[in-house]
Amino acid sequence: MSVLSLYMRVFRIARTWQAQSGLTSDTESERKYILQEARTLFRQNQQLTDQESIKMCIEECEARIEIGLHYRNPFPRATYLPPMGLATQKGRRLRAQQRLRKQAKPIYLQSHDET
Repeated sequence: MSVLSLYMRVFRIARTWQAQSGLTSDTESERKYILQEARTLFRQNQQLTDQESIKMCIEECEARIEIGLHYRNPFPRATYLPPMGLATQKGRRLRAQQRLRKQAKPIYLQSHDET
């Protein structure tokens, strides 16, 4: 699937999106979120030339579309920290925790900053 067709698919989904609550205000805010998120992420990644990076971004987009449609929720699902994820550590233990956090991050949130 090409990047442009994926981009257009996101816009078609946003155009027909209905909030699970059924409220017009919720539907409008969720539609705006979908459009803004798509614009931001596609612009952020438009300079990519490495085929592997492009493939990862496409997989992330497809995963987020499927999750959003399945759960009827356009917002990213929560991520859970690995064990001892909140412990304050220094040196090698801190680097190990950072590596675990990176590995635990699901594909549909790869473009989001660490929280």
